Amino acid sequence: MADHAAPTTSGTLTCVVVTPEQTVLSESTDFVALPLFDGELGVAPKHSPMIGRLGYGELRLGRGSHAKRYYIDGGFVQVLNDVVTVLTGRAIEVSHLDAAVAREQLRTAQGRKANTDELLAIRDRIITQSRAQIRLAERGTATARH
Repeated sequence: MADHAAPTTSGTLTCVVVTPEQTVLSESTDFVALPLFDGELGVAPKHSPMIGRLGYGELRLGRGSHAKRYYIDGGFVQVLNDVVTVLTGRAIEVSHLDAAVAREQLRTAQGRKANTDELLAIRDRIITQSRAQIRLAERGTATARH
């Protein structure tokens, strides 16, 4: 992962989100919440250095109604010198998620035959991804109505 310069002194974090295709996001914020494979991680300025494995779910930048929200598709996170670097397969703004499409992906995955360990792992991954997308898309729709 990237080796970044000295820590920021403004009490903010820099969050950088990179997929294999592009840098999706690079901006300052006061708080980052990430889905680790075994729970959620909250990062504020001056957080201890760490590297973690990401799960499928919501990346939030900022707090409250001003938070930016993204679905991220696993990967890794590094926290170092007030820089949160996220390496993920996909990062999609929650407002661009479609619950109906995710539900169809879920139905298709649940109907897939999985007669080998590899096929079972692929099916389970797609099911987990689809459920996370549905949860975020439906929560995003509910938030937008209020």
